[in-house]
Amino acid sequence: MNQAPIGILGGTFDPVHNGHLRLAQEALEQCNLAAVHFIPSGTPPHRNAPRANAIQRLDMVRLALQDNAAFVLDECEIYRTDPCYTVNTLSALRAKHGIHQPLCLLMGGDAFLLLHSWHEWKSLFELSHIVVMQRAGHPLGNAINGANETLRDEYRTRLVPAPRILRESPAGAILVANMPALEISATDIRKRCAENKNIHYLLPDAVADYIQLHHLYT
Repeated sequence: MNQAPIGILGGTFDPVHNGHLRLAQEALEQCNLAAVHFIPSGTPPHRNAPRANAIQRLDMVRLALQDNAAFVLDECEIYRTDPCYTVNTLSALRAKHGIHQPLCLLMGGDAFLLLHSWHEWKSLFELSHIVVMQRAGHPLGNAINGANETLRDEYRTRLVPAPRILRESPAGAILVANMPALEISATDIRKRCAENKNIHYLLPDAVADYIQLHHLYT
């Protein structure tokens, strides 16, 4: 087996911003991914309901991805009204792409350190690899020492040293890759909108224009 993995990046994308896009681009290049699938969530089980509705968030992601052929918009979650658990989404993607296609679930270090709180979290390793994008100045190797013991054991058992290993099996590994420090958050963007501040250069121009046109987050 030696297939280019498919990256999976989920989130509310409320709104999608340059931090999401840079994370996806770094993973694409460092892990030699075939593509990155952006999956806007429908009903996130672990957080409050998104401010923008499903159609608006879908529109914004579509606008954000339009100039990159390697970025793919996947609508598999967005219209669901039941809780959207990652394990269910990955199960559906595994069924769609087959048992041999390597899949890589992409996430930041903060999310990974809470992975043990996710629904059926250990089953994620049966369905995909996990690529953790650690931010400059926040090495995961240090933070993992204070993490949940079971998660720490999984990390140490599954950690692989090089991206090429992701091509050799469909699932089960953890890889840590580097992410430049971009202090951009959807929370901050929504706050800026509410205060009528400029949001350009934090997210693609097309998304900023869409937010202003539809008076989102004001």
